[in-house]
Amino acid sequence: INLELIFSDIEILDRRIAKIAKQARMDKTLAKELELVEAVKAHLEDGKMARSFEVPDDEDAQIWFKGYNLLTAKPTIYAANVADDGASNPHVAKVREMAAEEGAKVFVICAQIEQELAELSEEEKKEYLDDLGVESSGLDKLVAASYSILGLISFLTAGEDECRAWTIKKGTKAPQAAGKIHTDFERGFIKAE
Repeated sequence: INLELIFSDIEILDRRIAKIAKQARMDKTLAKELELVEAVKAHLEDGKMARSFEVPDDEDAQIWFKGYNLLTAKPTIYAANVADDGASNPHVAKVREMAAEEGAKVFVICAQIEQELAELSEEEKKEYLDDLGVESSGLDKLVAASYSILGLISFLTAGEDECRAWTIKKGTKAPQAAGKIHTDFERGFIKAE
């Protein structure tokens, strides 16, 4: 899977190189970008993910790299499905090792336990988790980690007839968060308490 993602990213970079290569001879900014694109491509051709590429500490380079929208630059979480007693599974250790090289996270989940939890009522679920000695299910932890790695939070609204959770970027100001519900809310926003 990772190789397919790398091939896709190389294709994106090849198109960018083809687009700027001729103009780079006369434009110093494009020449600098071409140098970055070729360095990222070489990194990918070594079988490494773009997220492990050290982007130069230069504002232009950071913007260009982000603009390529490479698949292998996206944050990754590996979910390892194990038997209910399989946390010490030797395959999990290999996945952890691979994830550490990429700067990715690993979650060990037992799909069988998750399925059993899904069939229980909230009260029974809490009791089952207490018996297992954990506070929340693996699926709940995976969702929380996904939100965290993507920089998302939930913006909660409550009214007489419903309560809802809206997904917004972490650090979004209240008026912009209100705009997620309806654009009129952002324009007419007065204050938040």
